[in-house]
Amino acid sequence: MEEQQTLILWDIDRTLLYVGDIDRQVYRETFAEVVGRPAERLPARGTGVTMPLAIRSLLLDNGIPEEKVPELLPRMVELLPERLAAHTEDLCSQGILMPGAQAALRAVHEHDHWVPTAVTGNLKPNALLKLVAFKLDVYLDTDIGGFASDDHHRPALVGIAQKRAQAKHGTAFTHANTVIIGDSLEDVRTGIEGGASVIGVTSGKTTGDELAAAGADITIDSLEDVSKLRTSIEKLTVRAG
Repeated sequence: MEEQQTLILWDIDRTLLYVGDIDRQVYRETFAEVVGRPAERLPARGTGVTMPLAIRSLLLDNGIPEEKVPELLPRMVELLPERLAAHTEDLCSQGILMPGAQAALRAVHEHDHWVPTAVTGNLKPNALLKLVAFKLDVYLDTDIGGFASDDHHRPALVGIAQKRAQAKHGTAFTHANTVIIGDSLEDVRTGIEGGASVIGVTSGKTTGDELAAAGADITIDSLEDVSKLRTSIEKLTVRAG
């Protein structure tokens, strides 16, 4: 029997790369431009929530009345890619590639039956800016991914990616043949609620025990052990099938 295709959904921030304070600086600049004053409180780091939800919290935490959010939030979302693009050089000089990320991406990309893309809390233009800065875009089919520009509710992005991948490859992608790889509790929730098995990587702020307790099917210490990553993907696909 021919091996089924498996959809591999990569998280980006703290899983594949880390851009330090650049995203927060972009939030600062965008808030100041739209609201007209500096932000005193910024979104928490490393949560994995989508950018629109982070901006909503940013507005409310800085004293913007609830009724003003529907007006201001879309303006900030529209500005974010432009502001991040202005920091392209900073992405390259200040950002870091997570250990093993490139080799892991290459291994998944080269597998005949694995279809790699991204599911991320980033807006698509922001995700592409980050991936291109680190030359990782060549390993992912971003046309079939799920991004915060598609839906602010991150678990919904799994279904969006599955439908796009099915339209391109002619294969039905379900929980049985979809795996998400990420570092945060939000990545775990995205998989559980969205319909994917979850490999948790302890490259972010969340421990392996915390990822497992939240429901990650498998946890790994980093992407450096490519063999363990491949085995984990295969185990989840066989088990689900």
